[in-house]
Amino acid sequence: MDNEANEQAIKDSFFTIVSEQLPEISSEDFELIGRAYDYAKTAHAGQLRASGKPYFEEHCVPVAIHILELGMDSILTCAALLHDTIEDTTVTVEDLQKQFKKDIALLVEGVSKLGKIKYRGNERHVESLRKFFVSVANDVRVVILKLADRWHNLETLEYLPKEKQQRIAIESIMIHAPLASRMGMGKLVGIINDLAFPYAYPDEYLKAKKIMDSLVKNANETVKKMHRDIAVDLYNSLGYSPKIDERVKGIYSSYKKLLRKDWNVEEIYDLIAIRSIVATVSDCYQALGVIHQHWRPVPGRVKDYIAVPKPNGYQSLHTTVFSGDGRIIEIQIRTKDMDDFNEYGLASHHNYKNSSTQKGTEKESFAWIEQLRELQNSELTTADYYTHLKTDLFKNRIFIFTPNGDVVDLPAGATILDFAYAVHTKIGEHAGGGRINGKFMALKTPLKSEQIVEIITNSKAKPSNKWLEMCITNIALSSIRKSLKTQRLNQ
Repeated sequence: MDNEANEQAIKDSFFTIVSEQLPEISSEDFELIGRAYDYAKTAHAGQLRASGKPYFEEHCVPVAIHILELGMDSILTCAALLHDTIEDTTVTVEDLQKQFKKDIALLVEGVSKLGKIKYRGNERHVESLRKFFVSVANDVRVVILKLADRWHNLETLEYLPKEKQQRIAIESIMIHAPLASRMGMGKLVGIINDLAFPYAYPDEYLKAKKIMDSLVKNANETVKKMHRDIAVDLYNSLGYSPKIDERVKGIYSSYKKLLRKDWNVEEIYDLIAIRSIVATVSDCYQALGVIHQHWRPVPGRVKDYIAVPKPNGYQSLHTTVFSGDGRIIEIQIRTKDMDDFNEYGLASHHNYKNSSTQKGTEKESFAWIEQLRELQNSELTTADYYTHLKTDLFKNRIFIFTPNGDVVDLPAGATILDFAYAVHTKIGEHAGGGRINGKFMALKTPLKSEQIVEIITNSKAKPSNKWLEMCITNIALSSIRKSLKTQRLNQ
């Protein structure tokens, strides 16, 4: 097949997927996606991936397909097709605004900004980097788009140099997968972690894979028999056939659990689970009773995440039972709406709005997830929901870069001295000044978001009472007071 025929085949296949994933799409939106496709293809003409294949067909199109697989709409699909035009071609934000809806241009611009953020290995600032990631995005859809972009980049990691493979893989595990988790996108968490794992920690991957392969092989017959028995039992009890499938726990998730259990496989009960999707919440509890009548539950292993969801909104009933042949198998029971939300998180908003089932009580490490949950539970239309999906809970925070590219999260109004203490107490104690974007400034200088700040240390510098007037953060103020007290005692 020649290049032109191959490109047409890819386009035809893509629009077949669009029709399948967006069955109610209007002719106007279908035409909009078509224009975005042609525009991005022209913009990327002649560009190749590291694999040597055409950039647009081999990256932009797959990212758009992933966006569709995540249940997103035509606007985000267009943005996915166009997501690299600003960064990698001569196309500008203004060009996109003239050709497409403003929403699309802003999404592409947001993803371009995120492309500059890199994890440099400093775990001290990982949480700040995640927050910065979301803050810069401004619209959660940008984060979803960036996650789909990373998903495909991980699928093609084999074509990059080994050192770059590992950096991208570790960054994905440290930054992208936790973001997907906080947004409730369980399916994407597993995909990102499992694709990155072999490149991030190859030795650990091989060790975990060997154990997993052995366990799954040995348990296959047990799982198949239990699947058949559960199908019969639930049909007789509920009066219909619920969807039942088997799920093998992701290899990275299994590895983390194996680590916690000192690699003792006898203590891990959920490497393989049978999942039952029933019609209603009451059917969930009825099914649990039926299963416990057939198989003896393991004491202490019944978990009700319907009554008490996980912090990111995850809901399901989990029970672990003795199979009868010496094995222990986990069974999960949930409704279709719960399953959609557990797999796709925010992307499932259009069919999951029942506020009575969203009652997470644990404190969320990201405050903005509470805002997302409130929106998730609201009766907004899908269009209004996305309009309100802004991450402005960080509007009173600033994010400052170190020269190495780490991100430090500070309150608005923080100074160079606050930044110095946030980087490290000893750096703060001997701070003599700082360079903001290369220009020397005094310690009391207030900072603005996205500035690059380098602290100039002086071995003779030490905290004084004046320093208390130069900073606003608790860590800086408490460290200065402690140092001043020590100075007084030593006089």
